[in-house]
Amino acid sequence: MASPSTILLSNGTVLLHDEKDHVTAVKADILIVDNRIAEIAPGISSPSNAVVINCTGKIVSPGFIDRNAHRTRHKPGGYGARRSVRETTFSPGFIPYGAYDPDDVFWGQLGGCMEALDGGVTMVVDHAHINASAAHSSSALSATESSGIRSYFCYSPIQSLRTASWSPKFQLVPWTPGAGPVPEWASNQLAELAAKQPFGEGRVHLGVSFDAWYLPKQGVLFFENARKLGVKLFTSHYVKNAIIGQHSLVSLLNSYGLLSHDFLLSHATQALPEDADLLSAKNAHISSTPDTELQMAHGTPVCLRPDLYKLSSLGIDCHSNNSGDILSQMRLALQSACGHRNAGYVAQGKVPRTVLPTVEEAFNLGTIMGARAVGMGGDIGSIAVGKLADLVIFDAQSPSMVCAAEEDPVAAIVLHASVRDIETVIVDGKIRKRGGKLVAVDVGERAEGRVLEWSGISAKLIESRKRIHQVLEGMDEAGARAAVIQTFHINEDNIVDVV
Repeated sequence: MASPSTILLSNGTVLLHDEKDHVTAVKADILIVDNRIAEIAPGISSPSNAVVINCTGKIVSPGFIDRNAHRTRHKPGGYGARRSVRETTFSPGFIPYGAYDPDDVFWGQLGGCMEALDGGVTMVVDHAHINASAAHSSSALSATESSGIRSYFCYSPIQSLRTASWSPKFQLVPWTPGAGPVPEWASNQLAELAAKQPFGEGRVHLGVSFDAWYLPKQGVLFFENARKLGVKLFTSHYVKNAIIGQHSLVSLLNSYGLLSHDFLLSHATQALPEDADLLSAKNAHISSTPDTELQMAHGTPVCLRPDLYKLSSLGIDCHSNNSGDILSQMRLALQSACGHRNAGYVAQGKVPRTVLPTVEEAFNLGTIMGARAVGMGGDIGSIAVGKLADLVIFDAQSPSMVCAAEEDPVAAIVLHASVRDIETVIVDGKIRKRGGKLVAVDVGERAEGRVLEWSGISAKLIESRKRIHQVLEGMDEAGARAAVIQTFHINEDNIVDVV
């Protein structure tokens, strides 16, 4: 039997949660044995075989949890910078996956996962809808394993946008009337993966993602079969607006008998008060992604809304559009909520006496509340003896954090920190970033020598991106737009020009 791996984090400022989610900063050491925290105390004696990391002048935080991501969308980075939801949805940026071959998927997924790790995200719920074939999904899952991240890989069995041709005329693979929404190969692969999970030494579990709620009721009840297969997490998008629709997805799920503790809904912008009541009654959760919600006219992020806060968490969404770290989302969520609250006082010619919500509430959205949203609050999301060792170490003496960290370490992270300040990231007891640089990963037979540094991965990403763009250059964009509008029953009359 192999001897246990041991890491000692010495003399750090450790952020500990109490039973009411209050965060206290204490000076302590943390001993990690294998993949769990074995001891938290000052002055722990270093075992002879330990890797010792001096955390003097550092803040040790729980790893952050990205509750809604599309990790393969790494290669279109920057694509959405100037696009509204209309332009993103009705363009090649929304449906490029037919241009990806399985190898493109691997590098895109690996790059996305490693970007997350670089930003302190140790756990991601991946809405993995790049399912052009079984090989595409297998490549995405393989890359997730290789990266070292913890994940719910939420397999999307629905193929509503499979591309038959790009040019000269854009065409989708036709859907046979009367056929079930899940192709036979996807149903078989889902069952096979469910039987084999977990993957990546126990870090990666299988979930299901789904957004085709325009289908009739009999077309979506495959969820019950997925639950029987052992799938324990289901995720979908819920946005009440002029494109997605003004109906309540929460009410629809409840009427179908699907709404339960294993459901996670992304966004939930403009959620109704009765939505909050139903979600609370079923112990279902939501995830806000402030970057995309604020840019793309989804509405005000609701994660800090009083009736939804205890059910909330944070996500990145499409990091082709914005940064891949939770720090940005915590900050945007907090300041958006403050601005929304303060607007009422400003309209009255008054100023509030206190600042609400608090930095602690924003921090908890990215840590312990994200863990509870995925049913893992007992294992991740906070630092405690017996929990899995998913940790992030910040340089509290960096130009942006020094002094702020002395005053309030939580505020220093939420309001002042950046990815640059993250020195070390540990997932499942293994160091994935150290000294501010990502650790090399094993990519198997996809590279000579198997192990690649980030420089080698970035070269693969750039090469793959060029090939994909060559495929898309001749795309029938008007045809693609029409296909998306028809598939999702979108009324373009609801979309107006900005004045």
